[in-house]
Amino acid sequence: MSKRNAPQADPSMNVALAPKSTGRLGPDIKARIGQQLNAMYSDVVNQGIPDRFSEILHRLDQAHEDGTDRKNENGGSNDPSE
Repeated sequence: MSKRNAPQADPSMNVALAPKSTGRLGPDIKARIGQQLNAMYSDVVNQGIPDRFSEILHRLDQAHEDGTDRKNENGGSNDPSE
């Protein structure tokens, strides 16, 4: 079995790190970033949840509720090891 050599770093990909900044974003900058993010992702948010995901979430909720009911009825958890 032959050994594989780890990939070597490409010297042309060296990136100089910027000095650590102590500056903070002002409220106007934060608001502008928020507006830009809303503009970019509004279509995704408005699409809603596909029916198949909604059904999966519904089944998970039901399983959780059923498990909670059994836990309360038995006075303990659903863990068979207990």
